[in-house]
Amino acid sequence: MKNITSVFLISSLALTSACTTMKTTENASTEIAIPDVMANNPFLKKSSLQYQAPEFDKIKDEHFKPAFDYGMKVQLAEIEAIANNTAAPTFENTIVALENSGEVLKRAQLVFYNLTGSNTNPGLQKLEEEYAPVFSALSDKIYLNEKLYSRIKAIKTENLGSEEKRVLELYTTNFDLAGANLSPENKAKVKKINEELATLSTQFSSKLLDARKEGALLITDVKELDGLSADEIAAAAADAKAAGKTGYLLALQNTTQQPLLQNLKNRATREKLFRASWFRAQKGDENDTRPILEKEAKLRMEKGHLMGKKSFAEWKLQDQMAKTPENAMNLLARLATPAVATAKRESDEIQALIDKQKGGFTVEPWDWNFYAEQVRKAKYDLDENEIKPYFEVTTVLEKGVFYAAEKFYGITFKERKDLPVYHPDVVAYEVFDKDGKSMALYYLDFYTRSNKNGGAWMSNFVEQSHLLGQKPVIVNVFNYQKPAEGKPSLISYDDVTTMFHEFGHTLHGLFANQKYISISGTNVPRDFVEFPSQINEFFALEPSVLKNYAIHYETKKPMPQALVDKIKKAGTFNQGYSTTELVSAATLDMNWHSVTDEAQFKPTLEFEKDVLAKYGFNLTEVPPRYHSPYFAHIWGGGYSAGYYAYMWSDMLNADAWDWISTHGGMTRENGDRFRKYILSVGNSKDLNQAFKEFTGREADLKPLLKSKGFIK
Repeated sequence: MKNITSVFLISSLALTSACTTMKTTENASTEIAIPDVMANNPFLKKSSLQYQAPEFDKIKDEHFKPAFDYGMKVQLAEIEAIANNTAAPTFENTIVALENSGEVLKRAQLVFYNLTGSNTNPGLQKLEEEYAPVFSALSDKIYLNEKLYSRIKAIKTENLGSEEKRVLELYTTNFDLAGANLSPENKAKVKKINEELATLSTQFSSKLLDARKEGALLITDVKELDGLSADEIAAAAADAKAAGKTGYLLALQNTTQQPLLQNLKNRATREKLFRASWFRAQKGDENDTRPILEKEAKLRMEKGHLMGKKSFAEWKLQDQMAKTPENAMNLLARLATPAVATAKRESDEIQALIDKQKGGFTVEPWDWNFYAEQVRKAKYDLDENEIKPYFEVTTVLEKGVFYAAEKFYGITFKERKDLPVYHPDVVAYEVFDKDGKSMALYYLDFYTRSNKNGGAWMSNFVEQSHLLGQKPVIVNVFNYQKPAEGKPSLISYDDVTTMFHEFGHTLHGLFANQKYISISGTNVPRDFVEFPSQINEFFALEPSVLKNYAIHYETKKPMPQALVDKIKKAGTFNQGYSTTELVSAATLDMNWHSVTDEAQFKPTLEFEKDVLAKYGFNLTEVPPRYHSPYFAHIWGGGYSAGYYAYMWSDMLNADAWDWISTHGGMTRENGDRFRKYILSVGNSKDLNQAFKEFTGREADLKPLLKSKGFIK
């Protein structure tokens, strides 16, 4: 996932500048005195490290608040100077000036939001909640500034380059979407709603983090963990000890289903683990998220109405590839029908196995992965535990992910142990382009922690910009189970594809080649941003790549071809289930945000139940990938009315891979073409057109349906 937080509402203005004295005209400047508290603050100046990488050895929690306060003061002065400039509006004195504004604030925010996601603490959580409405108000002061809006609209496009015209177009759109053309009365209402939503979103994330931590399942009898490996049991014991408990602690991941469910033989333990996941944020305690999300949904509907739209979703999708909620829902429906039908057949197979074993029960959600794994083994003679010894984390990264990138794009990597990191688990690499020149820094944070948000994502510490002379500094964050001391870090094949997926986002950031940050790299519509990440998953099974990284951690021998063939044959296995999981979650999201009248809202669980029934998601054994109370993407992240983007991007990815496969496959020529037309364009052009330039055609859903086994 590309990490989208409230900071990006502000960073879309590319808040960076060179100093605390900003030129507003040829002979005027705005100076803001540097307070004593900022004298030794590492965010005051650009980092002295390569590519301005964060100086984590100097950054302390207490540095953020003064950096925020001072950074906002400077930026507001800069914005006022731009808005009140008496010179005629030009691209240089308005748009470039905006792109150059807010250096200190942006630098502090990028580090702060990465830490609150990956390595937070009560102090940072409190600060995040305190500043959420403050940053929202700052964003409104910029986007709802009438003088600034008037200057932007008055800029003449003659003699502007294509990238400049695109930036101007997007600035105008962003101001329109923010409500710059609203009446003063409605602007005030939007400001109030934005502040409330910012606070609620932060509260949701904090409560969910605590709910996930508190919801971890404690097992006291090791017999209940039958089916787990010795290493998994040792890791659970270590987690319990770290939490000050006696026994074995099974930490929760952010999804509904939990990875350990496929191996736990004790059905009662499986049920307890599933229920711990499902009910984590709806216990009626202080971590219950339902009151918050219900307020968010209503406020978003109100915002959509103020913006002149029937719903929040209609307002939100205007600048996306889908354009309208109807287009998004049409895609979801075209996927849902074959997915649910396939899932029903998969359910029948699982039930037949349960009956054959005289289980005496009907398949439930906590049974699915356990028995699906047995069905897969029976149909394809494929056992996940047979696969994992071939997937050691560092080997997968360096001989798989990096190897594929070198082969397809020509880039190489070198580990950097001299760079400071924010946690001992974090590793860093320098990235070199095909001509051997250094091009970026790349950090990885592999293991789950109680103070880390669930899931996996990519973020920037520094964004690429030719204007600012910046090269990308990127981080990928994962939630793999950390092995016991001295044990290898073995991951599942799903974890392998996750690593390739997140590195696809990284490639999108690495190959950014824009003058302006606002259109650089991954600053693209949500329904495009997942395309480069999803297509990179295909390299995980590319024969030459798999052969290079699927190495048994003990014998050092490559994975036997027979086992490789089994993995490939099982490629469409359980696709009905996994697609139904995703599409049902996306349908929930779109319905929460397509409400047109407050009377249509119901309590969270009732609303969710009715939506799933309405759209034919009637298989109780296949719950949504995210239950509404812990749907972090839409209530605590930037994916509100946007979770469909994964499926939209998947359509693009399957069609593009179909083109690559029929034009020679994994060749450098194809890699250079994909880099040129997709990875390096950022948001510098219409992305529907960019896709068409790469493939020579409009995006087609058929390759995706075929890849999932839904059609021949």
